[in-house]
Amino acid sequence: MSASSEDLLLTALPPPHREPLADVIERHGLAARRSLGQHFLLDPGITSRIAGFAEPLAGRHVIEVGPGPGGLTRALLDSEADQVTVVELDSRAIAVMEELGAERPGRLQIIEGDATRLDLTTLGPAPRQIVANLPYNVGTPLLIGWLRQAAQWERLTLMFQLEVTDRICAAPDTPDYGRLAVISQWCAECAMVMRLPPGAFSPPPKVWSAVVVIRPHAEQPDPALFRAMETVTAAAFGQRRKMLRSALKGLGGENLLSDAGIDGTRRAETLSVTEFARLASCWLGRQ
Repeated sequence: MSASSEDLLLTALPPPHREPLADVIERHGLAARRSLGQHFLLDPGITSRIAGFAEPLAGRHVIEVGPGPGGLTRALLDSEADQVTVVELDSRAIAVMEELGAERPGRLQIIEGDATRLDLTTLGPAPRQIVANLPYNVGTPLLIGWLRQAAQWERLTLMFQLEVTDRICAAPDTPDYGRLAVISQWCAECAMVMRLPPGAFSPPPKVWSAVVVIRPHAEQPDPALFRAMETVTAAAFGQRRKMLRSALKGLGGENLLSDAGIDGTRRAETLSVTEFARLASCWLGRQ
């Protein structure tokens, strides 16, 4: 993969009053754990740039998932956000967060827990955002859960493996286009804004990573329609090489496609997000 201007690593010295993150990791015994999908960003230039993609943050409540040694947390605390909340499963990192909290009294809320089991909308008032370098092993299910609540979020600024970001932003009739693209783009405007090579992280992962900015649309589907979209896309892309009349046979097949005005000989990857929305609406109406 060739590097673009967005792929260039930025370097900057940490503020003089802050300990280098490598020293923080060593002092707290915070070596990254593969079981937690951890790959830490240590360059303050990069973390500041990621926080910048979420601007403006004045008056906002920002939630970060998996802060680890706190590189991105530092950048968020340096922003104009009203409050920053971190959700961290790794108990080793809690002491690091407490040190940062003492540096900025009243601005950092620390939640020790599993973000996959929490309703993050309860952690702070609107307008609220999520800004996070997500653990590789839970990034996609976390995103789907947040999209179910898309009306509650002003913006999501998230780092994933590059291949996941490609799938979020994919256009119809491309190899990466699938359920994740349809559901993400149905609920929000999605744009990849930065790519990072493995060397930007400690330890380096085996793949590139990327930051995607997700801005929810003003109008959001109700929960029943969201579930219908999940059902329809699961069936359509579960057998993506088949014609839709076969892939959707269990959901009504030709009758459903006729209701939605879609040719049954087409395949899932050729449908636009709007066409999938029609399918989901028609299927829900038949229940």
